[in-house]
Amino acid sequence: MSANLIVIVILISIAVADLMLYVFSKRLRMFSIHLARVLLGLVFIFSGFVKAVDPLGSMYKFDDYFDAFGMEWLKPASLVLGFALFCSEFIIGFCFLFNIKMKFFSWIMLLYMTFFTILTIILAIGNPVSDCGCFGDAIILSNWETFFKNVGLMILTLIVFFGRNKIKNRFPDISQYGIMFIGFAIILWISVYCYRHLPLMDFMPWKIGNNISEKVVDTPEIAEIKLVYKHKETGELFKYTSKTLPWQDTAFFNKLEFVDQEKTVIQEYKPAPVHDFMVDDLNKVNHNADIIGNPGFQFILVSHDIAEAEKSVFPVLNVFYEQCAKDTIGFAALCGSDFITIGKLREEVKAAYEFYTVDETALKSVVRSNPGLVLLKNGVVLDKWAWRDLPDYKQFKEKMPDYEKMLLELSAGKTGK
Repeated sequence: MSANLIVIVILISIAVADLMLYVFSKRLRMFSIHLARVLLGLVFIFSGFVKAVDPLGSMYKFDDYFDAFGMEWLKPASLVLGFALFCSEFIIGFCFLFNIKMKFFSWIMLLYMTFFTILTIILAIGNPVSDCGCFGDAIILSNWETFFKNVGLMILTLIVFFGRNKIKNRFPDISQYGIMFIGFAIILWISVYCYRHLPLMDFMPWKIGNNISEKVVDTPEIAEIKLVYKHKETGELFKYTSKTLPWQDTAFFNKLEFVDQEKTVIQEYKPAPVHDFMVDDLNKVNHNADIIGNPGFQFILVSHDIAEAEKSVFPVLNVFYEQCAKDTIGFAALCGSDFITIGKLREEVKAAYEFYTVDETALKSVVRSNPGLVLLKNGVVLDKWAWRDLPDYKQFKEKMPDYEKMLLELSAGKTGK
């Protein structure tokens, strides 16, 4: 049983036990109502927060839903709908947790949970989108797990709804509206900041500190090859590697004849677990190993759609690339567009660095910016920047010792494990 399923079973168990208290114990009925209220508040605050720190991720999830249901015409509204969803979730949870306007928000919660419980059973049966996105990328749930989670939340919702008239709040209306506004201001500031820069919390595989080469670069086979020779006169067998082969002793070597080859595999070949991240050039030659696995510092400029990328930053990037080239520091652009579109962009912005193609969806998980810049070394993600926050080359040079220290700490931590 997965960890997600264990937590869901615990949630449903708590919800059922709380329902039993509400139905059969008058003395503990208020406790059951407030327990349900607090649990719902915490879940909704968490759900809203993890989506608010990654507003573009919420937009991409709405895009997935609209593609799955043949509603592509709604995709221009995905960003607005994403903001509306996580802001409403956070506000509902905030008001539940702090006992604000419970008669009103109990109705909102009931309508909300009814809609999403029905939606998730449809998703669970049809499976048009594998991940519902209810907790962003922080916790990935299958559609069936999401449905059962919603069943538990629906039980808690009904407890609060039927007990809403028993919930009292001693704060005057003006204070309750003030608390509500504080919650809205918090989630709006977080989401706008993360939209304009990068997520405050990165739940993606390309977060800083991760060794991404382990996920996108094949593990090569390492083997020891021994050549078996037989002495023509004595019949004695000799085994040599390519380095120990006695070819310089011509008199002895001429008395040997090759009979076999033995291969001892030290490290088996393993394909990269992430198959859709293929860094290809114009000739379809793969460059995962020399770019992602570059043992030196490697900058990658990421744009999932180069036609929609912010053009004003490319003059800055051109200068940055020239400085990298002087210090033989790697710099490459990875794009989700075709080479015809890339060629037009290169000519327009006069980009001298190399461009490669990668699957558009895969690039969206690298950096939530178009374009964005990522710093790697030996496959480890050391830093990331949105286009609004591109670093000065001098600042990068000053931080190089810090990056080296980070690599040592990561390596020591991995060895310690």
